[in-house]
Amino acid sequence: MTPAPISRRRALALGGLGTAVVVAGATGWIASATASTGTGAFDPSGTGAELLQPPLLDSRDGRLAVELTAAAGVRLAGRDTSALGFNGGSPGPTLRVRPGDELAVLLTNRLVQPTNLHTHGLRVSPQANSDNPFVSIEPGASFDYLYRIPADHPAGTHWYHPHHHGMVADQLFGGLVGGLIVDRGPDLPITTDRLMLVTDITLDGAGAVVPANSTDRAMGREGRLLLVNGQHQPTLSAAPGTAERWRIVNACTSRVLALRLEGQQLVQIAQDGSFLSRPTRRDTLVLAPGNRADVVVQPTGTGRFALLADPYDRGSMMGSSTGDTGPTTLATLITSGPLRASTPLPAVLPAETLPTTPISRTRQTDFNMGMGGMGGGMAMSIDGRTFDPSRDDQIVAFGSTEEWTVTNTSPLAHPFHIHVWPFTVTAAGDGRATTGTPQDVVLIPPRGWVRLRIPFTTFAGRSVYHCHILDHEDAGMMATVVVT
Repeated sequence: MTPAPISRRRALALGGLGTAVVVAGATGWIASATASTGTGAFDPSGTGAELLQPPLLDSRDGRLAVELTAAAGVRLAGRDTSALGFNGGSPGPTLRVRPGDELAVLLTNRLVQPTNLHTHGLRVSPQANSDNPFVSIEPGASFDYLYRIPADHPAGTHWYHPHHHGMVADQLFGGLVGGLIVDRGPDLPITTDRLMLVTDITLDGAGAVVPANSTDRAMGREGRLLLVNGQHQPTLSAAPGTAERWRIVNACTSRVLALRLEGQQLVQIAQDGSFLSRPTRRDTLVLAPGNRADVVVQPTGTGRFALLADPYDRGSMMGSSTGDTGPTTLATLITSGPLRASTPLPAVLPAETLPTTPISRTRQTDFNMGMGGMGGGMAMSIDGRTFDPSRDDQIVAFGSTEEWTVTNTSPLAHPFHIHVWPFTVTAAGDGRATTGTPQDVVLIPPRGWVRLRIPFTTFAGRSVYHCHILDHEDAGMMATVVVT
């Protein structure tokens, strides 16, 4: 597919393979740096308020054209803060498109760092001004993105966030996230469709983001404050018997979410934007950073039911463990009134099957961490090499299907994520059940492995795969993949 031309006033030198795309800085106001200057702990406000949905920007006549501005100064947990957001909010507006649409995004950078945009989960070209992780938008500059969504793109739940190497963790932890929905899925017997973006952040008493220290970056930072759509422990009101669809996005920088709904079961219908083959009841739903899950909640009685994030131990290193001490309330479902009759979910869902062409090649790639990084800190690498945007790490034949075994040699769990080309998990060293459903993030346990089937059959181009603990990605646990 040939990308649309970029406007002359933002003309770029779109480099060849291995060359970053750089936008020269423009004049204009640039937000001050987000740094912790206050003292004391952040005191959230508005706890228990009704859950709000981010502003919705909807495509019309096959196109959605939006302007996004990344800047400091948003309202979080009911208070004004100097955290980051898109268009003055964290999360930013929800972008809703349909298969076959064009999504045009003018992104303006009002940060003090370069940035860019990754449409996490969209199966679109990784080249030019589409989902290109090598674009660099300098402070004060703007860039025209154009994503052509294939006509056969599955309906599903995705999200967007910055992906400028070296700054991803700071910018996402600071609040730069937003939802992205591909619509036109099956008609489901639900009364309410909610997007629930889960983020974590640490703020000081003045509402400034507390910077990560070296231990935070080595372990993968986890914020002290867990939010849903930027709110602290919001409530959701429903009548018993009614069915709601919750589109849950783990937009945390490092935290694995082990979710459960007190007194109720979560009925999962999709993962990472792809429908399961049938509704599946879950007592606990585990989402690695970047994972999404669509669940149907149908309370059977009246009461208050807390949505909890239970402790999840990602492993330990140098005497430090990532496990929390107890469950954290994310939100509370409040039901009242008479029981309502409802239509059951279909027994079979429109599950997607990735191409089943024979495996043309097998590969092994290793996620590594150890001492010896810059300044004597932790070194993060893949196959023993830190990320180099000018180096081609994996060269794949377009149209082929490959089997990758991804190993983790470290004592911490690492979520594997690849852009553009989803995969199915065929086996894992911990014996977990496999679903056959396409996904784009999978958790590799400490000193464990997963085996993936990846069809490189949709787009040619150059992109990346990496650890979705974004402090690790920024420190070098990322590699390039070239499909040609």
